[in-house]
Amino acid sequence: MEKEGLEVAGKKIGKQTIRFVNKPIISGMCSVVGTKEGQGPLKEYFDVILQDDMYNEKTWEKAESKMLKEAVMTAAKRSGVSTEEIDVMLTGDLLNQLMSSAFMARDLHIPFIGLYGACSTMTQAMLISGMIVDGNFATNVLAGASSHFCTAERQFRMPLEHGNQRPPSAQWTATAAGAVCISAAPSENVKNLVPPPKTICLTEGTIGKIIDTGMKDANQMGAAMAPAAVDTLLNHLEDTGRSPDYYDIILTGDLGFIGKDIAVDLLTDAGLNRGILQNIYDDCGTMIYEKEQDVHSGGSGCGCSASVYTGWLFRRMRKGEINRALILSTGALLSTISPFQGESIPGIAHAVALETM
Repeated sequence: MEKEGLEVAGKKIGKQTIRFVNKPIISGMCSVVGTKEGQGPLKEYFDVILQDDMYNEKTWEKAESKMLKEAVMTAAKRSGVSTEEIDVMLTGDLLNQLMSSAFMARDLHIPFIGLYGACSTMTQAMLISGMIVDGNFATNVLAGASSHFCTAERQFRMPLEHGNQRPPSAQWTATAAGAVCISAAPSENVKNLVPPPKTICLTEGTIGKIIDTGMKDANQMGAAMAPAAVDTLLNHLEDTGRSPDYYDIILTGDLGFIGKDIAVDLLTDAGLNRGILQNIYDDCGTMIYEKEQDVHSGGSGCGCSASVYTGWLFRRMRKGEINRALILSTGALLSTISPFQGESIPGIAHAVALETM
């Protein structure tokens, strides 16, 4: 009897990587950002820029949930399918009990799975959504993530009213949300667009593992997450047999200026060409803000990579300006109490490879 399993099906390659045989596509997308993000270098790429970070709501938390709802609903609409045709929705955020995602989902009546991967949540959601569609368990899946500076600050750090100073190594939690619809095939509505956009396919996904170097400073998120990004990238390249320059761009999520430099040093020590990395590698946390915006070490938060991917990257891929991309969202898996208990900060990074057709 022939042995059954993922290896026989050709979907598992190497130790940590999955190959999407049926190549799910990104059929719709949307990015929503706050006022500060809307003043940054990527402002022309975002779909919605808030005029007020309260978003006409009574609390910051309600504003974040509303941002995520806007992103997922618009992504579904742009995919050319109705909400009734969405089989399942996978989203996450930084708040306790996935508050933003859960309260958003209660209004939509779409089957829902909440995910927590800290700032790695967007790629985590896309990876799992791709597996669901590739396995023929669903035809259309929504994947998204959100964050808000004001909600994250008062949960993880200090009440905003304190006006406490942040050290130079600290990052700024992005007020942002992003969502995609991942489908088995484009709808007729999308096929009939003139000119037709390039089709973005999910080709591989690499599931990260926890990397903890003992970092305990919650104001050094980039340093805590960089080793996880490096580990996932190296494992992805080994599993696929590729070199970094196979991709037009490799984009990490939320390492910021300090973490990005650490990642480049570690990758160079591992034998990768620094010159090639400098040409094709960037980080969402360094792209979303200008240094002059007083964000110290750059951006962070689930919504940072979610909005940069859905706003900047996927738009450029649809235009054919970028044809092969590897995205790696990174997450620091600390809790609101773990730093006070002397715990170090576990890091995680998941990767998804994308190609246009």
